[in-house]
Amino acid sequence: MRLPELPFVLRPLGPDGGWSYADAALSGRAGPGQDRFVPPGGSALDPASDAPRLLGTPSGDFQLIARVRAGLRAPGDAGALYLHVGEREWAKLCLELSPDRPYVCSVVTRGHSDDANAFEVDGDSVWLRVARTGSAFAFHASTDGTHWTFVRVFTLGTPEEVGAAQVGFLAQSPTGEGCEVLFDSVELRGRGVRNLRDGS
Repeated sequence: MRLPELPFVLRPLGPDGGWSYADAALSGRAGPGQDRFVPPGGSALDPASDAPRLLGTPSGDFQLIARVRAGLRAPGDAGALYLHVGEREWAKLCLELSPDRPYVCSVVTRGHSDDANAFEVDGDSVWLRVARTGSAFAFHASTDGTHWTFVRVFTLGTPEEVGAAQVGFLAQSPTGEGCEVLFDSVELRGRGVRNLRDGS
C-alpha cells in the first residue's frame, strides 16, 4: 500500500487488519483478542502475541507523525505507531483504553515487553510521533499537533538493525471484541528530534 504522505511502501504484517486509505486517512481494525505484547513475567521462549500492523522502511533520521482515533471500548483497545527492529525487538506508542480512560501508553520490547502510561487524553484522539535520531528512537505525543510532550527515548538492536528499522501503524484489542482505528494528518519529516524536552 502507498500513502501519498509517505515515501516508502507499507506492507501488512501479522493478522489481517483490513487496511484501507481514503479521504487522506488510513483505517484498519484489530480482531478480538489481538495484541502485540510479550508478558514481562513469562518465559523467554514464550511467543509474542500478534496484532495487525502496516509497516515500511524509512531511510536516515526521521519523524513519523499521525493523529490517531480509536474505538476504545474494552481495556487495552488501542491505535498505535509501531517500530519494528526484530521479532523480539520492537516498540509501540499507543492511544489506549487503560483501563477505563484513554491514555498515551508506550511499550518497548527487548525479549519481553515493558508497559508504561504517559498521560491521560481528554477526548478520542491524540497526535503521536516516533523519531529516529542516529542510533536512538524517541516517542512524543501531542494534544494539538504542535506542542509535543516527551514520552521516552531508547534504542533497540544493533546499529545495523536500527538503520533498517520498519515503522508504521498498529491496531489492537487484547481483551475486547475488536477495535477500529483511524490515522490522519500523517506526515514524515526527514530529520530527527534534537531537543527531546522543549516541546518542539
